[in-house]
Amino acid sequence: MRQRMYEEMSYRHYSPRSIKTYLSLVSVVSAHFGKSPDLISIPELKDYLFKRISLDGLSVSSINQTISAFKILFKDVLERDWDTIRIKRPRRPKLLPVVFSKEEVSHILKSIRNRKHYCLIALTYASGLRMGEVINLKPCDIDSDRMQVKVRGGKGYKDRYTLLPEQLLVKLRDYFRGYRPLTYLFEGQEPGKPYSETSARCILKKAMKKAGIKKQACFHTLRHSFATHLLEQGTNVRIIQELLGHRSLKTTTVYLHISNLTPAQIKSPLDEL
Repeated sequence: MRQRMYEEMSYRHYSPRSIKTYLSLVSVVSAHFGKSPDLISIPELKDYLFKRISLDGLSVSSINQTISAFKILFKDVLERDWDTIRIKRPRRPKLLPVVFSKEEVSHILKSIRNRKHYCLIALTYASGLRMGEVINLKPCDIDSDRMQVKVRGGKGYKDRYTLLPEQLLVKLRDYFRGYRPLTYLFEGQEPGKPYSETSARCILKKAMKKAGIKKQACFHTLRHSFATHLLEQGTNVRIIQELLGHRSLKTTTVYLHISNLTPAQIKSPLDEL
């Protein structure tokens, strides 16, 4: 059953991370009932989710992912009629993302001495990259002629281009000459293999601690900060949407709620007449 789910999701181009998460969630539910997941009934699944919510405080994200995983299993693998299955999904709380100020980003970068670590964090922020995107970059994705970074197969497997600052290009070249990565721009101890997500998170965590930043931030906060700071600089939200690779403009407009734009910074169209 696990292999069939894996093949189905691979065929539909789910990301390796999503595949791993969905298979893990199905395994957890299967272990809870002590039987194969294809033998679990919808009432049992509903009861399981209800108890996890009420007793364990299961997050909205985990609930939705569990439901999505079983939808793939029942509908696509077992070919059951999913329309008759009614599991009410809880609403996701509308929490605004945490962002770093420009000063905090500067302090974080100044606290990093290792060239590889600096370039990895700086490029993530400067280009608005997801973690999976930055660690899977290859040297050929750095387009120094057009001053752009090519992001291959981002979320939704859609390529896009984003920003490459001139001052960072100089540091990237210095880093490349010193480390000479074989395949990926940022590699771990094993040549030819991409840097690990765990190590990338650790770099940021240590840099934040050294810089005295105590926000409840994560690696993705660098991407949120990139978008927010561009918006505060007056960049059109649709351009930010393209740079981030968002399918929907609605996803990008969340940054309107956290930017520090004030009426005093905005000129009336009358002033331009």
